[in-house]
Amino acid sequence: MSLNFTQKQTVVSEVNEIAVNAQTAIAAEYNGLTVEQMTELRSKARGDGVTVRVVKNTLAKRALEGTTFECLNDSLSGPLLLVFSGDDPGAGARLVQAFAKENEKLVTRALVVSGVLRPAEDLDLLAKMPTLDGARSMFLSVLQSPQTNLVRVLAAPSGQFVFVLSAYVSKQSPA
Repeated sequence: MSLNFTQKQTVVSEVNEIAVNAQTAIAAEYNGLTVEQMTELRSKARGDGVTVRVVKNTLAKRALEGTTFECLNDSLSGPLLLVFSGDDPGAGARLVQAFAKENEKLVTRALVVSGVLRPAEDLDLLAKMPTLDGARSMFLSVLQSPQTNLVRVLAAPSGQFVFVLSAYVSKQSPA
């Protein structure tokens, strides 16, 4: 079904708004996926805060103009879906990677991170990025490590003193 001019303008403005607020974008070929599989992908995407859009390539190119994802335009050919990640840059990559394991017909063509076009092989690197909460916990553990080690070092002599004292007491008491 063909879209009229106002519908095309609406699609372009919607995708542009999504792209402006996104941190990463993935272009993946979906040729051969069933409607049920696409519905499942979209359902999982909504749960992860990821946007999945199937847009004609000419409209996608217009929508990506002026965004950090404009470098993706040369990769837009064939039946592609666009996956945009908002708050969590790795969420879309984890979604695509997990879904592609189950459905071999979903093939990543390109991805953009921070305005840099990356090859499809880098999907695994992006998917392994920690979430914001994971990054915070890793940062806090790095900050907390020196204090924890200091407490252990300060507690060690008193612990050893108690150990020596109990050994002395057990040696002195008649068995």
